[in-house]
Amino acid sequence: MCYHEKSMKKRRGNTPSRRTSPLRIIPLGGLGEFGLNCLLVECGSDSLVIDVGLMFPEPELLGIDYVIPDFSYLFEKAANVRGIFLTHGHEDHIGALPYLMDRVSAPVYGTDLTLGMVRGRLREHGLDPEERFRPVRHRERISCGNLEVEILGVNHSIPGAFALAIRTPEGTILHTADFKLDLTPVDGKGFDFQAFIEARQEGILVLLSDSTNAERSGFTPSEQTVGEAFQTVFRQAHGRILVATFASHIHRVQQILDLASRFGKKVGFVGRSLHNNLKVAASLGYVKYPPDTVCDPGEIRQLPPDKTVLVVTGSQGEPMSALSRIALDRHKEVQLRRGDLVILSARSIPGNEKAISRMVDHLSRRGAEVLNDPKSPLHVSGHACQEELKIMLNLCQPEFFIPIHGNYRQLACHAELAARSGIPRDRILLTEDGQIVQFRDGRLEEAGRVQTGRVFIDTGLGEVGEIVIRDRQHLSEDGIIMAMVVIDQQTGEMQGDSEIISRGFSAAIPLDQVYRDAATRVRATVEGSSAEERSDLGVIRAKIQTDLKRYFRKTLKRHPMILPVIMET
Repeated sequence: MCYHEKSMKKRRGNTPSRRTSPLRIIPLGGLGEFGLNCLLVECGSDSLVIDVGLMFPEPELLGIDYVIPDFSYLFEKAANVRGIFLTHGHEDHIGALPYLMDRVSAPVYGTDLTLGMVRGRLREHGLDPEERFRPVRHRERISCGNLEVEILGVNHSIPGAFALAIRTPEGTILHTADFKLDLTPVDGKGFDFQAFIEARQEGILVLLSDSTNAERSGFTPSEQTVGEAFQTVFRQAHGRILVATFASHIHRVQQILDLASRFGKKVGFVGRSLHNNLKVAASLGYVKYPPDTVCDPGEIRQLPPDKTVLVVTGSQGEPMSALSRIALDRHKEVQLRRGDLVILSARSIPGNEKAISRMVDHLSRRGAEVLNDPKSPLHVSGHACQEELKIMLNLCQPEFFIPIHGNYRQLACHAELAARSGIPRDRILLTEDGQIVQFRDGRLEEAGRVQTGRVFIDTGLGEVGEIVIRDRQHLSEDGIIMAMVVIDQQTGEMQGDSEIISRGFSAAIPLDQVYRDAATRVRATVEGSSAEERSDLGVIRAKIQTDLKRYFRKTLKRHPMILPVIMET
């Protein structure tokens, strides 16, 4: 008898044979994409939400600051939500919380660091987090109606990360969240193997496991290897060192502070998000350093270059980030000097490669040496590679397996690892956002779909619809043509020639000729319209727009946005 049959027999022996309400797992984001991590667990009239993440926009999403999941289904079920669990403090797991909290009144559970990192964002949205926040500790159990949640400690690239063992009438769901197996963690807080073993002994119905590094063989190196690599750099560097890393990478910042103290260097932090996160982490004891190790970036300019280290944000080449502004010599406090050493201590998020390459070119033009080798030990991942994923599968020995977190190819690769690890293929489910996965009496079935998708956020405007995005893309490609027309309100006659104005438009012929031809078209359209049509501004506007679109399409092979402006006198 294989271990799956054994665990099923044990679990079913402890539960009734029939259930009136099925157990349902519904991913609302994070399956088939990086970011937007959000998953709903439903059992009868009780449900809980695991993570509420955002995604940073692709370049074609012009003017969009970030993307959040479509919470329509969650809003419909808001009264049933007993808890929102934030597994750690990365933006792709907590960033969309303000857009959910104002409609879902459930308590929010997370470690003190995770809640501390999201607190400021909630206050910016006019939400009071304190009455909703519930700090948790590892091994703690929380009752959410007929669901019980146990917090299991894991390693990741940020302190305070945890997995979840969710005990339900149908069996236990084990959700790993983002994890790695770091046997020598920087903070000494190791992976809680015993908690996972105890969950397995009770029987695990389904394992949901992180697939981010499912294509990478071997093991993910320990975060301590980064500190060892930094030690060599600190010893050999003759000039100033700039380290670009994610603002939430508290373990890495701690190692930089330790090495700076050891080598007699001063550290300055550059970047608003970095300052905010470090303030929270230091107040909670996650970052410790001698007071004289840290100073203001402006003061660092007065110190010898070989005695200074700057930790900066902007490793992904974001246009307005600290490092991008430094690279363009537009930062008010930090100017690059020939001989500076810049370390990009972060992975390149897919889609950011061009922006990073441009930034590295700017840094090099100013005489800096840039270390940006993806195979260098100056950065390690916070996600488990294949051998660790196999260990997790064998550690949990679930009846069913669902890969989560990653593009579809990562999910598929993880599914194949599970099959090679002994889980029958008919017990492995590759699913996508919105698909309802249902368990009833030990059987798994797909039970339809719920509405999912992406909501675009422009921080100056709030939610932005897809039509606006298409208009912005249209404008970026072909520009805009405005036709200013004055019509006599009494007679309906056109007064003078129309004025043609363009923005972002170019053509193979001179623009003044384009303007003359367009103005001629407008006059022909107005004069060819009946008096009744000219008296209806909506009609005449639509006719001008249609005729100009036809002109630009047929004559110039272009498709600018046409905006007629009609004024009456």
